[in-house]
Amino acid sequence: MSTFEALRRQLGDAAAAFAGDSVSAILTGMVDDVDRALSEKLEIFPVCHHSPASALAMVRRLREKQPKVIYLELCEDLGPLLTELRNCRLPVALQAFATELDGFPPAWGPLSVVAPITEASAEYQAIAYALETPGVELVLVDRSSDHVFQSHGPEEAGDSPEEPPREGAGLHGDAVGIELGDLRPRFAELEEHLLHHGKVRHWSEWWDQYVEQPLAGADYDTYRQVMVLIGSLFRRLDPGDGDRLARDEDRERHMWTRMREHLAASGADPADCLYVCGAFHAASRVEQFGVDAAAPYEIAPPTATRWLYGLIPSSHSAIETQFGLAPGSVSIAAATWSKAVSRNGLTPFQLAGQKGTRKRAAKLPPPAPPAPPSDRLSGFLSAPPPLDGLDEEELRGWCVDIVRLARRNGYLASTADAIAVFETSILLAAMRNRPRPTPYDFQDAAVTCIEKDVVPGRRDVRRLCEILLGGDRVGTVGYDALPPLARDVFDRLRPLGIDLEKRTIQRALLDLNADPQLAACSNLLWMLRYLLPADAVRPIMGERRLGERSIQESWDVAIGRHQRSIIELGYEGVTVEQVLEQRLRAAVWDQKATAATALAAVEDAILYLGSRRFADELGARAVELLAAERTVDDAPEVLRRIRRLLAYFRAHEPELPAWCESFVTAGYAHYCTLLPTAFVDDDTGVRQVGAMLGFLFTMESLAMALGCDRAQLEIAVQQSHPESPAKVALLWAARNQLGLLPLAELRARCDELLANPLVVPSFPLYVTGFVQAMELAPGLSGFVVEVVSKAFGRLPDRVLLPWLPKLVTTLRAQAGELMPVLVREAGRTYPGSLPALDAWTPPWERRAAAPRPKASAPAAGPVTELLVAHPAACDAVAELLGCDGAWQAPQPSAHGAAEALLAGHPETAAAVAALLA
Repeated sequence: MSTFEALRRQLGDAAAAFAGDSVSAILTGMVDDVDRALSEKLEIFPVCHHSPASALAMVRRLREKQPKVIYLELCEDLGPLLTELRNCRLPVALQAFATELDGFPPAWGPLSVVAPITEASAEYQAIAYALETPGVELVLVDRSSDHVFQSHGPEEAGDSPEEPPREGAGLHGDAVGIELGDLRPRFAELEEHLLHHGKVRHWSEWWDQYVEQPLAGADYDTYRQVMVLIGSLFRRLDPGDGDRLARDEDRERHMWTRMREHLAASGADPADCLYVCGAFHAASRVEQFGVDAAAPYEIAPPTATRWLYGLIPSSHSAIETQFGLAPGSVSIAAATWSKAVSRNGLTPFQLAGQKGTRKRAAKLPPPAPPAPPSDRLSGFLSAPPPLDGLDEEELRGWCVDIVRLARRNGYLASTADAIAVFETSILLAAMRNRPRPTPYDFQDAAVTCIEKDVVPGRRDVRRLCEILLGGDRVGTVGYDALPPLARDVFDRLRPLGIDLEKRTIQRALLDLNADPQLAACSNLLWMLRYLLPADAVRPIMGERRLGERSIQESWDVAIGRHQRSIIELGYEGVTVEQVLEQRLRAAVWDQKATAATALAAVEDAILYLGSRRFADELGARAVELLAAERTVDDAPEVLRRIRRLLAYFRAHEPELPAWCESFVTAGYAHYCTLLPTAFVDDDTGVRQVGAMLGFLFTMESLAMALGCDRAQLEIAVQQSHPESPAKVALLWAARNQLGLLPLAELRARCDELLANPLVVPSFPLYVTGFVQAMELAPGLSGFVVEVVSKAFGRLPDRVLLPWLPKLVTTLRAQAGELMPVLVREAGRTYPGSLPALDAWTPPWERRAAAPRPKASAPAAGPVTELLVAHPAACDAVAELLGCDGAWQAPQPSAHGAAEALLAGHPETAAAVAALLA
């Protein structure tokens, strides 16, 4: 007769009497699942992730049974990381990371899998027992990280709660979380029903009230049967998500296959083994269930993806965010665990030398003989839960501490508020049919009595309660558990004299003149600034540009807050320089790379790596990318970066690199070819066309010296026929630079535009084009000031006011960086005082009103006599220049007395001439 036969008949009769056969099948099936799990030769230990009740039951069972082999539901490839937990402060997460994908779609990368570990979890107790007890073997049996992504993509990582982001909530990034014992109803109506009748707000509170508290002090058999029963209930009330259930069953087949393989290879006795898995998997019904099952299952081979492994810091809020738990639930679980350990007098297992834990040493008692299974479910389900009386001292301490904490955070709380919180907590617990207030009741009471207003930037009272009950504990990875790159960073930054493991922001001051050894730290900080998030290392004073180095620097360093980022850098290389070089090379050889991207990489290589060879390699790639481009969208950035690089090389190198010369010649031919099309293409903006012309005209002298033909530019300009007003203005400026359009004619054309009422509404676009023309011809800045001044001076207000906003917005959007040049030119043109403005005459009007000076007759002399004697040469030059005029008679010399003296006494002049000859 089965152990649970009486319970099966009782539930079946009750279901048949009140609900029907369908419910009867579910209830009796749950009992069958419990019976099957407890009858298995290999003892199954069902757990719930981060459950204090599971951790307490694990401690008791390990001390009683003392198994020789522990099978743990955890990715089998994470095993080598477990010993590194000794060097960490919990909570931390085991991580598998992959950037170079082979066998997965490239869009999935990078792939990341994390398994968070906290002290108040059953799996940590099992790990600590196995690693600290001689002769005990720990075997991870769940699918590897590679198999996790073979069954589903990264987009199925799970749901995140709709809560505002909190500090520490993003420590896991976008990783897929591996959670032991995912116990949550998959039937939405069931969860809603439980929350409504349990008078709770979220699932974490229901679980704490109806599972954690009753099982915290229960014996092992009761705990085990209840957990399997809960797992069976959630499994049988599954809404029918075939994909998710199929993945769960695939995991179960994988785990049982691995356990049978290990038992066959090691010869271990199943009676000396313990299988730790989620309660949902403990109620499995797959054909591979059990050590005696004969159903075959073939495990697929892993892909060729290269996985990297390490430990990253975790936190309570990161675990809550990733696995959809209520905010504060993990912190409350940690506080419950600490209280239960002290109350029950248990000595939990811990890894030797681990940071942040109390030293606990206790000898293992002799293993207890196995007891025959008995029905504990009947008594547990039929008896009322044991009443736990009100702990007034604990609740009073909470109320006093929350008021003190609220006052520190700006709330006007007093002793009366502490009394109100105390009484309200008891009242809420009574309304919810609870014998004693839970931490969730205390939170609600504190919010009701203290948080009378919400101030932006101030911590709310619910968050203060979480801090009071345990806080958002953040783990750290110790130095010895860091990858080589992270340890290298810590060693190289040691001269700064700051503790890089602290999570606080620390200020580092570097006087590079007084202590030149700090230059290496400065270089490393600038590279970390490039590779890490913006707030990991932040320069307060000092900058790094091409050809410039600071003599003093000040940094805010918060590497301790970004351990995950620096650890993941260690997955990419051994040193920071290697990672930076790989990233620059990958960015330049990416399919979406452009010439601007390559030039930016060249600049970064010079700034951070100082490698001329690597910069030349990236520069050669920039030439290839520029020649292959078919658009000019990045022309402004290309122009800005190549100008900066050319100025740097001319100032610091004896000659230009070969790739710079090739880039200039290739860019000259490239932009000349695309110029006519860009002028008429509506998708190409005036900013891009102006940058093209800026490249062609400012690089013209260098391009001519390298063998380019100016006729290319002249032909391209002649073939351009734009219709957009801004581009028309650009073309006129280009023709002016080529000498095809004199400035007087250009001024006349602008005057005609201002005089045409039909063109006036679009005149701001012409102004935009002229402003962009300063990129190719800085000398036109005075002309642009003249054009704008004429518009404001000649047009009436009824015309000016409608297009003035358009002019301002257009200039701000398309010529923001050129406006300072225009403002400086206006400052030089206009008078500096208001009284002088009334008598001021614009330079362009003065030039127009100034009378033409009358030509004076040339003075007599040898040169004049020579030109008068042979006028043909002067007439030819005048005709070539387009000058007209008549010959004038030379004036008599103004030095007649001197000439007469020299003519009367020629001996002196002859002697001087003989001396000079």
